[in-house]
Amino acid sequence: MQIMYDPKEMERVKSARESFSGRLLSDPQFDEAMTITGIIEKEIQKTGRFKEKLGDYAFAFARTEKFESHKAEVAIRDLFKERTGMSMNEMRELFVKREETLSETQKRSAFTAALQVGKMIEEGDKISFHRAFSHEARTLGSDLNITDLGAKRLMGEQFEAVNGEKFYDWGKEQEKKFYTPQIEAEKQTRKAEQGQQQTRGYARTR
Repeated sequence: MQIMYDPKEMERVKSARESFSGRLLSDPQFDEAMTITGIIEKEIQKTGRFKEKLGDYAFAFARTEKFESHKAEVAIRDLFKERTGMSMNEMRELFVKREETLSETQKRSAFTAALQVGKMIEEGDKISFHRAFSHEARTLGSDLNITDLGAKRLMGEQFEAVNGEKFYDWGKEQEKKFYTPQIEAEKQTRKAEQGQQQTRGYARTR
């Protein structure tokens, strides 16, 4: 398996390969374990949690490679720290601290992001509320260096503070107004196309 690492990470990847845990793994095992560290990192960025996903992936990795689950988890934790420069828990705590120290200006930017969700639903091609919300939360989270979950929470709080209504309820109304009609139109188009195909097929058999 060939993995495309961020060029900035290459020195850390080399260090990870020569670390105690890295040296115990074959090349394919090392690549797989490093891939898992990337998945765990994204989970921390998304939700601020990692233990459940780490346990699941460590178990799967151990089972296919004939390791003990504990050994696999230790290896993944070690390689994660070598690659990112911090432990999983340190990364989690860093996101928590960033969210706790946001300025009022930064918090208010979440209202603009919340409105952008509605714009995506209205102007996009079959964009559901869930999809738009997740997209804008990731963008805001990246801008503020907080988790996607924290960004979602902030968007909801700021929207309700300004508009006096629940962001989820408003978003689902936007979905019903713009997204649902697009989906229904697509269903009707598909139904008509299927009918035409059946008609042509019937005509050929006669």
